[in-house]
Amino acid sequence: MSNRFTPRVAVPLTVVSALIGGVVLSGCGQQRDPDVYTVLNSSTDESYHRWDAQTLARCSKQLGVTIEQQSVPASQVMTKALRMASSKSLPDVLQLDASEMPTFAEAGGLIPLKDLGLTTADIPEGIVNFGSYEGTYYGAARTVNTLALFYNKDTLDKAGLKVPTTWAEMRETAKKLTRGKRYGLALSAGGAEDGVFQFTPFMWSNGGDETKLDTPEVAGALDYWKSLLKDGSLSKSTVNWTQADVNDQFMAGNAAMMINGPWQVETLNSKKGLNWGIAEIPVPKAGDDSVGPLGGGVLTVPNTGDEKREKMSAKIIGCMSGEQEQITYALNSWMVPANEKAAAEWRTKVPELDALADQVATARSRTAKLGARWSSVSLALQSAFQSALTGESSEAALTRAQKRATSGN
Repeated sequence: MSNRFTPRVAVPLTVVSALIGGVVLSGCGQQRDPDVYTVLNSSTDESYHRWDAQTLARCSKQLGVTIEQQSVPASQVMTKALRMASSKSLPDVLQLDASEMPTFAEAGGLIPLKDLGLTTADIPEGIVNFGSYEGTYYGAARTVNTLALFYNKDTLDKAGLKVPTTWAEMRETAKKLTRGKRYGLALSAGGAEDGVFQFTPFMWSNGGDETKLDTPEVAGALDYWKSLLKDGSLSKSTVNWTQADVNDQFMAGNAAMMINGPWQVETLNSKKGLNWGIAEIPVPKAGDDSVGPLGGGVLTVPNTGDEKREKMSAKIIGCMSGEQEQITYALNSWMVPANEKAAAEWRTKVPELDALADQVATARSRTAKLGARWSSVSLALQSAFQSALTGESSEAALTRAQKRATSGN
């Protein structure tokens, strides 16, 4: 589904450019029913597919057209879209993970949404950037997600401990909560995008930056992870865990706290007797901003050359991302509405997720600074985690990572 965090397969920009360029130059391709439109997304999960079907049914009625949903696994959206581009049968609306959107945009495959009449009014700057490439707005988010600190209320209460707010407090709390088979904290440091997603709040909150990995600030964040591992507060298996694995450990009582996202809430609520809470991710020192990564999908209009259909596609996106549709989708999926007014109303309905909304307010896009180059940095960081958490110094691992990110290899 679009909002779960799924490792992606990087597709070379040259391939994307060649396929998309051929479509744009040769026109819109096959003839289509003028009253039938297609949305390609990754809502393969039954719940998400049903929620999107309900949204599209309402938008179909409102706009007087038929909107059909086509869903493929999240890791296959980009390759599916490229196959459709090569056969000149691109969907009318394409939902991309925000980290993939810049690659499609850079290749000329997307229409700027403002050119089609959609605005960014009432959307926070960080979320506008989330759907933008080089300052141009291509993708409208309905909802966004980020990471937060989940904790077992009963476990902390029994130990007489408060929810930590700083790195020092979290390290000390995690040590005290580590008993027997239970670790104080669980997080994903696996060699995939899951691990990078989870590292960004530590890197950014410590003043580190993805444009230069070999700095004391980035090394300090990685050293902090190493200190938790050295304390025994993290399982050694953390270098292999996905975010789903982390959630499994927390639900099984094998971790007192975890770093994870709201896509786990539905599963957490399914376990009777699990009394969990949520807080912002602790920061290096009191008063610092907790800066997490924005995650989720954005709705885009592929460049098909058919201006009439592209204008209707924008209306479909406008309907799907309208305030009430955002609130409905957010309440179903436990995400945060992208629109400020919708988010304010959402807060009143799910006050237990206030901390998540606060975290979103300071969160930012992974690709805002690097665009399509993010994938090279991500791969470099993944390799650095594996080396540093299994013995190498953070400095050495990150020096190599920076060289790798710069070379793109």
